[in-house]
Amino acid sequence: MLTDTAIRRLESIGQVAKSGKRINGLFRLMESEIVWLEAYARIYANKGAITQGVNQNTLDGFSYERVRTLINQLRDGTYHPKPTRRVFIPKANGKLRPLGLPTGDDKLVQEVVRILLEKIYEPLFSKYSHGFRPRRSTHTALDQIDSTWNGTKWIVNVDIQGFFDNMNHKLLLDLLSKKIEDKRFLNLIGSLLQAGYLEEWKFHGTYSGTPQGGICSPILSNIYLNELDIFLENLAKEFNTGARRRANPLYKHYTHRIRVIRKQVDAGMRDQKTVQEEISALEKVRRPLPSGDPLDPSFKRLHFCRYADDFVIGVIGSKREAEAIMGAVKTFISTTLKLNIAEEKSHIVHASKGTSFLGYTIKTYTGRKIIKTRRGSRHIRMKSVSKQLQLHIPAGRLEKFCTSKKYGNYQKLKARHRTQFLNQSEVEIISAYNAELRGLANYYALATGAKARISKLYRLWQVSLFKTLAAKRKTTVNKVATSLRLDDGGYGIHYQVKGQMRTLRLFRLKTWEQPRVDSSELDVEPNLALFIMTKSELIQRLNANKCEYCETETGPFEVHHVRGLKSIRPGKELWQRIMIARNRKTLILCKRCHQLLTAGKLPPPEALRCR
Repeated sequence: MLTDTAIRRLESIGQVAKSGKRINGLFRLMESEIVWLEAYARIYANKGAITQGVNQNTLDGFSYERVRTLINQLRDGTYHPKPTRRVFIPKANGKLRPLGLPTGDDKLVQEVVRILLEKIYEPLFSKYSHGFRPRRSTHTALDQIDSTWNGTKWIVNVDIQGFFDNMNHKLLLDLLSKKIEDKRFLNLIGSLLQAGYLEEWKFHGTYSGTPQGGICSPILSNIYLNELDIFLENLAKEFNTGARRRANPLYKHYTHRIRVIRKQVDAGMRDQKTVQEEISALEKVRRPLPSGDPLDPSFKRLHFCRYADDFVIGVIGSKREAEAIMGAVKTFISTTLKLNIAEEKSHIVHASKGTSFLGYTIKTYTGRKIIKTRRGSRHIRMKSVSKQLQLHIPAGRLEKFCTSKKYGNYQKLKARHRTQFLNQSEVEIISAYNAELRGLANYYALATGAKARISKLYRLWQVSLFKTLAAKRKTTVNKVATSLRLDDGGYGIHYQVKGQMRTLRLFRLKTWEQPRVDSSELDVEPNLALFIMTKSELIQRLNANKCEYCETETGPFEVHHVRGLKSIRPGKELWQRIMIARNRKTLILCKRCHQLLTAGKLPPPEALRCR
């Protein structure tokens, strides 16, 4: 397929899908090289780019020739995905999570499939879905809850048991067929789902679920759970009622009495000084009362937010109604989606007690603080907040982080040095410390009082860093602190790069600005055409048709990968020095140079040019 035709076809897929029509011609789109180049440009920099699956086939050696071979295999039906190699990685709770490692060719095929599926489904996905989507994250999910869930009374948690391992393949393909008419494309997805995996070199078939680690697994899971989003949106439309909550009759009664007294004062019927005690007494009685009727049956709301298979539901209504909603959701998940519910993890909790979601505690807060404000010509007293939903750092989270990073004793506020860093340079030590605390602070930037909560950990972190540097220098903490002091009161270290002096500053909580998420962008449909139209720097280098080592212009050309620049420091070979100088983990080589490099026999470029 011609490049221009392919781009126009890709641009139109989203609009066709939104119109309700089924999409065809996806398999033909896979015959366009531009889609494969875009797929490679998206995944070549991933850490797993040169991680082996069940064989030695990785993304190393990518070339136009390799793309054409894969396209031909797909066209004539000889492409068969290899089983993934299963390994286990630790989870936050100490347990292990299975991770599938596909081969390099399978990664490319899966990324192409993912790009096409994203084109179809991204315009159709719910605005309440945030996991594994462009321009969406845990922060957009949490910010949506923070800005729209005020007044929530009950929070419903329904936990899906082993979602990624138990997705029904037939149901998933049936859901895909509602929007996709291309049978060859659907068959390809079916073959990817059923490729199986090798664990300790023993083959296991996959009859349900998608492998965690598979590139197209996240979007397939979103397509599957989009049915749940649609169900909850329809449930909310049926449940939601009333424009606003009616006033609390008792609160309204006291407010009316206070207003009458003030009108009498304004009319000169009573003296301001003599009635002030009466007004204060009435305000004291009114203060603990909610201004709105919390049991108003004519005002109900259902909110929900989903990130991958984790979702929460907020209910403004009675507990009986929250229980009915929970029952309806459980029934839909078990009967329609054919998934199991983890009953021990599913519950309903009062919003004031809170629940855990995406590493935060979400709960409502009613303030006791009374603030004075001006209404017209009169100053009045009112409550600061009532049933405002807030995000909090979970209890014990900071202490757990401190323990895992070995900063010291969190309870006693006693720091210690970290011996594992003593062989690193001071720039590397400070960079590592900065990355750790800045990452934690940025993740909990949405939490109420984040700076105040993190301040204790920050003190431990700073002293631990100073002690580590003191142990490395064999000096005292005070001398280290003095040597790192900058003119503006912060701390940092000066170092040289290519003769230029630079300063690496220590993370400073005082000047740290909490990044906020612009919730106004949540409903903005991303311009997906830009993904395909964009040419990466790597693809431009590949299209230059020139070996970056011997400078020959005789192809074919392939991309050589290294795991990281650290793996070739200090570079002794010329090709290593070239990569370090250009600060790149890839090198465009002619096929001859790549074969010689892989065999460890790459001579100086002058010798190659003479041949």
